[in-house]
Amino acid sequence: MELPRGMKDFEGRENVNIEHIRSHFKQLSSLYGFSFMDPSPIELLSTLETKSGPAIRDEIYYFKDKGDREVALRFDFTMGLTRYVSSQKSMKLPAKISAFGGVFRYDEPQKGRYRYFHQWDVEIYGKASIESEAEIIELTSRLFDSLLLKNITIDVNHRNLVESYINNIFDSKDPQLVADILRAVDKISKKSKDDILKEFQEKGYDSEKLEKILEFSQIKGTIQQVEKNFDTKQLESWDELKSLIDSLENRGVSNVRINFGIVRGLDYYSGMVFEVFDKNSTLGALAGGGRYDTLTKAFGREDIGATGVAGGVERIILTMQEQGIVPELSQNRISVLYINDEMQKVAMSIASLLRLNNIATDIDLSGKNLKKQMENATESRYCIIVAPKELENGKVVLRNMSDGSESQVDIEKITDDPKSVLNLEMP
Repeated sequence: MELPRGMKDFEGRENVNIEHIRSHFKQLSSLYGFSFMDPSPIELLSTLETKSGPAIRDEIYYFKDKGDREVALRFDFTMGLTRYVSSQKSMKLPAKISAFGGVFRYDEPQKGRYRYFHQWDVEIYGKASIESEAEIIELTSRLFDSLLLKNITIDVNHRNLVESYINNIFDSKDPQLVADILRAVDKISKKSKDDILKEFQEKGYDSEKLEKILEFSQIKGTIQQVEKNFDTKQLESWDELKSLIDSLENRGVSNVRINFGIVRGLDYYSGMVFEVFDKNSTLGALAGGGRYDTLTKAFGREDIGATGVAGGVERIILTMQEQGIVPELSQNRISVLYINDEMQKVAMSIASLLRLNNIATDIDLSGKNLKKQMENATESRYCIIVAPKELENGKVVLRNMSDGSESQVDIEKITDDPKSVLNLEMP
């Protein structure tokens, strides 16, 4: 029995890692005032085609349901959340919404990205403002801080800025030309310059002009560095980008740089865009987002702007592993062990009592010998060992799994106040 290509099962340790990121994300998004929501995993195909049109079908899972309706699996949270907010005419604005869960994309499977994977997402809907954009980037930076990740860089840009430069170079305001050249810029991190030039030359584009755009996309650095090496007066939205950097500096976010090569591939972005990288890794972007006012307008809401970010959970987990960050399964987990079958009944009673006191407890159910039980308890904080000699005196053995030290404890103390005896801080 095999899974469809690009799918996978998520087992114990993987789920621990996913839950670790989910916990940090939900705590932080709540701290910033975001309301958590789980949008529907199935949308009408027409909803997902709202901005990108039928071309999106090549990248998603879609089918007809039993009612002969064309439906599709969500490929991100932005479309569903924007559909929801756009339908809520009386919703108080600005609306700050977060989400976490699985999404589906019919992409070529790659390291850190299967066709079903997990994302975290935050969105702000309301009047367009630089402070909303800065808040999204600030939260993103703080999330990576809370996960203890190092070497994180947030590259920011503005779509209008790149589009204005493309229009100047090609002396054109053809939207299709701009869209095609933006796709060429977006490919520069994945393909060689020569391959891109060849591909777009075959489509009829001037390779000399395209090469200028690709060279432009390599410009990155601080405001001062960019202004020193390039005449930014010819660029639209440069002052807006500077204001965003200024707001982030005011918020204490220092790991941001300007990168003219960041344009984001999706068609619905309309202003500021950014991506997050571990500068010492080759995994690619860990998160990305920006302003997408054109999407709310496409859903019929001319009065609402939107900005947001989403991060790839599995790719973040790989980055944590590269940096040697391993989330603990449970700092407060307890294992109850027994010497022989006669001690098993008492051990089961103790385990049940601990669980009634909201203490995470493991116990072997299959009658393994003590050595095997001990091997399976290596990630527990303590082991309670039920042995005949100690039990005769109304005691059990308490073993500290971090240093191997042991002591004898009265069973009555464990039954009366287990959290105090085990020195656990439990909810």
